Amino acid sequence: MRTLKHLFMDELADRFDAEKRLVIAMPKMIEAATCTHLQKLIRAHLKETVGHVKTLEKVFRLFGERPRAKKCEATIGLLKEGEEIALSNKGWPVVNAALISVAQKLEHYEIATYGCLRGWARLLGNTEAADLLQAILVVEKAANHELSELARSRSNIEALRECESTDGCDEDKGIKSKNGQRGVRPARTSRAYRMAVSSR
Repeated sequence: MRTLKHLFMDELADRFDAEKRLVIAMPKMIEAATCTHLQKLIRAHLKETVGHVKTLEKVFRLFGERPRAKKCEATIGLLKEGEEIALSNKGWPVVNAALISVAQKLEHYEIATYGCLRGWARLLGNTEAADLLQAILVVEKAANHELSELARSRSNIEALRECESTDGCDEDKGIKSKNGQRGVRPARTSRAYRMAVSSR
């Protein structure tokens, strides 16, 4: 007989596998990014993700189970997509917008999963586990918000402008435009530019 606890433990094992895969994959995303702001953001979230793995181990123990991993096909697919995007856009400013897109797909999947796990933990009467899962959920939502802000304020704009510099959005070096000037935004913005800024 399948119960809610069986479903919970299966999904927890799936999430446990996913978080461990992210710990391995995120350094590659940092290396692929040309934007120092994006690198810093992913690096900070990597530390949080390492902590999430340890937190999930606690959740297993709170249910009297040993930590186990169940192959997370969704995360594997999204990470594969990220590798392909990084390779096809390597060296161009658009790579940062592409990496943020992949990172947000991962975050949205995590947010949905942790929301379910938290709710199920509460129904199963394990408030301590629910609180731990809620804490992770808060972190994932914050990471997604930061990615959105970076996309809106920098990465999408740089991709749209087809910046010739391979320095990405390094604020110390500025952005080199087609006329050779650095750090200069166009005086007038096109309709496409405005749509890109407001779309995320």
